[in-house]
Amino acid sequence: MKAVLLNEHGGADNLHLGDAPDPVAGAGEIVVDIHAASVNGADPKVRVGNGRYKLDKFPHILGRDFSGIVSQVGAGVTDFAVGDAVFGVTEQGIEGAYAEKIAINAAIVAKKPDSLSHDDAAALGLVSLTALTAIEDTAHLKAGQTILIQGGAGGVAGFAVQLAKHLGAKVIATASAGNHAYVRGLGADQVIDYNKEDFTKIGPICDVVFDTVGGGVRAGSYKVLKSGGRLVWISLGPEGVTRADVETLKPDVKRDRAHLLRLLELLKVGAVKPPAITFYKLSQAAEAHKVSEARHLQGKLVFDVC
Repeated sequence: MKAVLLNEHGGADNLHLGDAPDPVAGAGEIVVDIHAASVNGADPKVRVGNGRYKLDKFPHILGRDFSGIVSQVGAGVTDFAVGDAVFGVTEQGIEGAYAEKIAINAAIVAKKPDSLSHDDAAALGLVSLTALTAIEDTAHLKAGQTILIQGGAGGVAGFAVQLAKHLGAKVIATASAGNHAYVRGLGADQVIDYNKEDFTKIGPICDVVFDTVGGGVRAGSYKVLKSGGRLVWISLGPEGVTRADVETLKPDVKRDRAHLLRLLELLKVGAVKPPAITFYKLSQAAEAHKVSEARHLQGKLVFDVC
């Protein structure tokens, strides 16, 4: 099969399209012929290899979420058959979606409805798991509460904006000026231009902050929380910066079918919609990574595999 291979840590130009062995379905697994796979914010970090992202084996195939067609079924798998359209996210610590095929634990994959394209399914996989775990399972956001979502135009944050609005919260988001219309279209009640405005000036009015940006944004986020509020984060911030009267929480984003089915429920009732997508071929992986690292995109970057 063709796959994007990383032969050593480094810059985006270290990604090269090459040949890799076809995967085989083990017990409890399926092999999926991938039609679409997406780029996530962690992918360039794995490529560079700093800290916890350092790899010990090469060549490595990046990629966590995908959509495609089942081509093999392993022993013990009874809920899928060859020809089924499915989508999912690889287990934590396991990658391999920048490729034409992937073997994966069948228990964490869901069937893709005909109403959802492969591109949209791949774009929604990990962002939906992350946002659902952060907003519903960790922040326990309720109707009538106020949430600030940092970096509202991104894939995870954009899904979070829609989810929070569906749950009945007042939604404030930060975004660059060029993304304001997009974020408002997702349901944000107020959008703050982080290049021109100090978001901390809104004062301690928030029950929840969802930080997808990290760095100094995390420290500032404490200033807008009410006493007893929750700061939920997925991007690293400064060490030792906390606030005694609020909770600082990192969501444990498990891969499971239940959250993918929750996504499908939300799509069915129109509570969320797929993100804006910019398409690439697998051969353009280096270019896609450069765009991802710039961190100013709307929605998701998706590889149109076949």
